[in-house]
Amino acid sequence: MKIIDAHLHFSNIKSFHETAKTLSFVNYSREGILEEYKDANVVLGIAMGLTETAGMGFPDYDAKTPMGLDLDGSFPDNIVLCAGINPYNLDGEALNRLEVEIQKPHVVGIKIYLGYYPFYAYDEVYEPVYKMAEKYKLPVVFHTGDTYSERGLLKYSHPLTIDEVAVKHRNINFMMAHFGDPWTLTGAEIVYKNSNVYADLSGLIVGTEEDLIKKSEGRFLDHLRHALEFTDSYDKLLFGTDWPLIPIQPYITFIKNLIPEKHHEDVFFNTAVKLFPKIKPFLE
Repeated sequence: MKIIDAHLHFSNIKSFHETAKTLSFVNYSREGILEEYKDANVVLGIAMGLTETAGMGFPDYDAKTPMGLDLDGSFPDNIVLCAGINPYNLDGEALNRLEVEIQKPHVVGIKIYLGYYPFYAYDEVYEPVYKMAEKYKLPVVFHTGDTYSERGLLKYSHPLTIDEVAVKHRNINFMMAHFGDPWTLTGAEIVYKNSNVYADLSGLIVGTEEDLIKKSEGRFLDHLRHALEFTDSYDKLLFGTDWPLIPIQPYITFIKNLIPEKHHEDVFFNTAVKLFPKIKPFLE
């Protein structure tokens, strides 16, 4: 089965390097992702644009919109991009840069980092971004749930905030990263209620294959299993890894064990093609 990784990182972020070195033990490099993708039959990855300056680190209020990918100089041909948004850098010049960027073939969506930046999804600051997303028929990806930084503010990343945006902007498709974890039941309701909201299953566990096995036992995943059954919308869920937070092949096995086999083709491939139509030429 061919697989699309709908959520990974390929940016020179200090915390990602530290995670790869001390928690997941992956080779966080161009060579590393190519090797893992080849071994796991991942044919395409959708990376989330993210940069940090030498100042405060991510979430970096000085990063320029659009944020891109800057690990190892250039990214592989089988990785495409969701352009990242810094709401503190959304003046006219930044919006012009964003509009130029999202018209490039390899830019297949837009990424908004709720929680990392202290703005709700429905804040007026993002309205020009939504207008642009609708104009160019691009999906918008939201970070939702726990933040991978203590400087994040969780009230802004709660998945309930997506509902208002989804209702207001019916002509835009949205993807909740991480299914809103740990608020997955709320995330499930947002997906169930709104035809234009999807969710990826990336970043649910950070670490190694041993960590995946350990946390698959006991009650750690009860909230996630409950949410998956509640939403009963497997055609709106996408596989993603959040690499380098976890090695790819073990995470594929982990998600396969959570999703009924009859839905594997949708979760691991078909829904990504539907949600991100610009990726089709990269699959030929």
